[in-house]
Amino acid sequence: MRRFDHVGVVVDDLDLVAGFFVDLGFERGDPMRVEGGWVDRIVGLDGVRADMVPVNAPDGGGWLELTKFHRPVDPAPAQGPQANRLGLRHVACVVDDLDGVVERLRDKGWGTVGDVVDHENTFRLCYVGGPEGLIVELAERVEAAA
Repeated sequence: MRRFDHVGVVVDDLDLVAGFFVDLGFERGDPMRVEGGWVDRIVGLDGVRADMVPVNAPDGGGWLELTKFHRPVDPAPAQGPQANRLGLRHVACVVDDLDGVVERLRDKGWGTVGDVVDHENTFRLCYVGGPEGLIVELAERVEAAA
């Protein structure tokens, strides 16, 4: 492998989810529409029409590909944030001011899943529950907090 590139996240409300990640410090990229035989063959579905919005990590270390499928539509509803649910469960971000980020997200309606925990005098950690069942782990080095 040469490098990590991105993770795809299927969402229902592109603007809401992209806004959540922008509030975390990601940078919103240009949206695009994908459809046609080439994408049908890649994803193994027929008649795909989807909109995508990239949200880029501020350090250039990768990005999230947020995708809204207009067709075909998945009939299963999004599930709430639970740390033990099967599949890709969360993304993690290192922040400089954990309390400030958590407060800013709470002001916008997003809360922690559990508690903010000091872990072995190295990190302060918490999970934040975002839109559509997404979980983001926030980590602040203890040295940065001192």
